[in-house]
Amino acid sequence: MAPVVRVAAAQIEAGRDVGENLAACLRVIDAAAARRARLVVLPEFCNHLSWYADRAEAHRLATRPGDEFLTAVADRARRHGMWVKINVTHAYAGGRTGGTNFLFDPDGEIAGSCDKQTLMGAENDFLEPAPAVGPVVATPLGRIGMYACMEGVINEVARSLVLRGAQVLLNSLNSFALDEADLHIPVRAAENKAWVVAANKVGPLLPVDQLPDIAARLGVPPQWLHGAGESQIVAPDGTVLAKAPRTGEAVVVADIDPARADDKRRPDGTDILAVRRPELYGPIAEPPVGRSRGPGAEALPVAVVRDAARVRTVARGGAALIVLPELACSPAALAAALDGTPAHAVTTVIEDGAHVGVVVGAAGVVARQPQLHAAHGLAPTGKRIHPVDLPWGRLAVVVGDDALLPETFRLAALVDADVVAVPYSAQEPWELALGLPERAAENRLNVVVATPAGQPAAIFAMSTDFTLWTRWQGPFTGRISTPVRTDVPAGALVAEAVVAPAQAANRLVSRRTDLVDGRPWRLVDALTR
Repeated sequence: MAPVVRVAAAQIEAGRDVGENLAACLRVIDAAAARRARLVVLPEFCNHLSWYADRAEAHRLATRPGDEFLTAVADRARRHGMWVKINVTHAYAGGRTGGTNFLFDPDGEIAGSCDKQTLMGAENDFLEPAPAVGPVVATPLGRIGMYACMEGVINEVARSLVLRGAQVLLNSLNSFALDEADLHIPVRAAENKAWVVAANKVGPLLPVDQLPDIAARLGVPPQWLHGAGESQIVAPDGTVLAKAPRTGEAVVVADIDPARADDKRRPDGTDILAVRRPELYGPIAEPPVGRSRGPGAEALPVAVVRDAARVRTVARGGAALIVLPELACSPAALAAALDGTPAHAVTTVIEDGAHVGVVVGAAGVVARQPQLHAAHGLAPTGKRIHPVDLPWGRLAVVVGDDALLPETFRLAALVDADVVAVPYSAQEPWELALGLPERAAENRLNVVVATPAGQPAAIFAMSTDFTLWTRWQGPFTGRISTPVRTDVPAGALVAEAVVAPAQAANRLVSRRTDLVDGRPWRLVDALTR
């Protein structure tokens, strides 16, 4: 395997004219080859606008083995001696239509293919989800895994590919959301310490003649319903090495070393995959049952407090939930500080050689959460998330380095948590910049993170504007699932904000697309074995 590989991400506009779409694909493949890329990734649904009259039309317009579209792409890969990843709608025998990834090798042969496991919105009307996981393809460029768009808005698909050995993840998108580029794409690299090459669409994502009417129904300006571009190449630490503009056909390239993805260690030496405990993640593979609880309170005043001496003042000032850093204060001292208030505080303690989160009220400890994963020489003793019901909703505690793992927060969502308190100590910039906001975003969880003085912290609240295909209430910013963020400066001893427990009950990002229940639960064997 070559130590350094030049890769490219290409963005195009694709409408209803299949011939024009094919010409655009070939044009950017040529452009990538001219810049000496050995691999190029193209967007999702390269062959046709993702909009059809019905399922039959989608099947009729889909690609087929040996057709003009796929043959032309294969010929171009062979002409340039390069690897090409595209995503198209593809017709299978028996009438099934998939959102299919194809990886062509330098001989023009299909080296690997897979269908999209999690469909978005109207895609459910036209396509069928994947019946099986996609392959990890061993190539001279590294071990490659493929996924598409909505599969990158949740963690399971990329995570499963990395657990099966993928070093380089190829993501094809068809999205108008700005939070793809600044959150969902780079976090999949950082949380897995793998490379990501992601290509998004530009131009209208809906029929031009229907765009004004659809935009009016949604309360979204028409220009926001265009592909958001910003195709990019991301390093295993979350650094974006190359990014295309938001608009216009473009190709970006970067030189990557796939072997860097084999090092999964944090600065303290912790291997972020080796600490996983698959035996705990069984609920992720269980059939969805929906939330069993109604929504919590519309608003909850919360605070991050780094000086335990200030807990009394903050509680009497109206904060109902106070989160302190790890090992910040004894439960008895916290209970005394909360005396006479309905507030609860969260920190951690060492009990019998184990790291344990505690939820404390004026009467003392009301809940304990043992750490689920090994950290700092302490053996994990937790076996599940233990939520606690409080007057405003359900609280879960994620203890210390448990916050590194997306599986932990998925477990919290599956027990219907509304708010998650996270006493934590970060080691790398991506953890607060990408990791924890994504844990809030992909699970619809309000998250309150308290770190020691000298480190930034943050509070992540759920927005009331979320579900697509329902009318947007406030000005549309282009960001769909990004939480409302309150940053806590490294030197601040107290920071307050308001979160929205009730919004955790709404997980529908679009029609028939639930962020939690829509996880590919049948296909997560790599997570749980």
